Amino acid sequence: MDSVRGVLIDIDGVLTVSWEPLDGAVEAVTAIREAGLPLALVTNTTSRTRRRIADTLTGAGFPIGPDDVLTAPAATAAHLREHRPDAACLLLNSGDVTEDLEGVRLVHGPDARPDVVVVGGAGPEFGYEALNDVFGHLQRGAELLAMHHNLFWRTDAGLQLDSGAFLLGLEQAAGTEAVVLGKPAAEFFAAALHRLGIPAAAAVMIGDDVESDVLGAQDHGLTGVLVRTGKFRPDAEDGVGGHRPQHVVDSIADVPALLGLGR
Repeated sequence: MDSVRGVLIDIDGVLTVSWEPLDGAVEAVTAIREAGLPLALVTNTTSRTRRRIADTLTGAGFPIGPDDVLTAPAATAAHLREHRPDAACLLLNSGDVTEDLEGVRLVHGPDARPDVVVVGGAGPEFGYEALNDVFGHLQRGAELLAMHHNLFWRTDAGLQLDSGAFLLGLEQAAGTEAVVLGKPAAEFFAAALHRLGIPAAAAVMIGDDVESDVLGAQDHGLTGVLVRTGKFRPDAEDGVGGHRPQHVVDSIADVPALLGLGR
């Protein structure tokens, strides 16, 4: 992998699980830093702001800062500022990420009539009443945006349902299709590559989600590396529709060797 000039790394399931570092993760990121390779942490996490994520990771020993983190909420805000700057937006999300939604006009309450419904990460907020309200707004013509369409994620309690499972039902019921702004959206990867100042062919993406992280990156010209941690399941190595991950390793700890660092 001598042509690699930058590294994109997913966080949840790759570096941490329930925000606790996985074995060898701090050392792997440190090795990438010491080799002089620019990196970006690209995450569909919607429960924490970029600053809070960076603070948590720094406290765990990772050599990173807020500018190294690109989140789905931040990408969603950038999209709305560019394409729907005056829209009234209803947010359905578990966790407070308003700090990363600068410039977005959020509305809420029973009298809200949003132009756009933004679906973030799932949690207790995704009850029948909230989902039915969203369904009603979509029937009235509101646009549907999704920070991601992940079906599940891993915590220290095991796999948990994520918002993609609910998003599928909303799309089918309302006869619409969400615009997805986190991974695997092209503009999400483009924003990360722009931040690193490198073309897709010179970048590697490391993730535990075979579709959103790895195959999504490969579809946009990056080299994909699947780790056997986080939400990984054995059938993920077979890929989807004959499209397979280019590389599979046991964990992020194996990535420095894969990249040829320290040779």
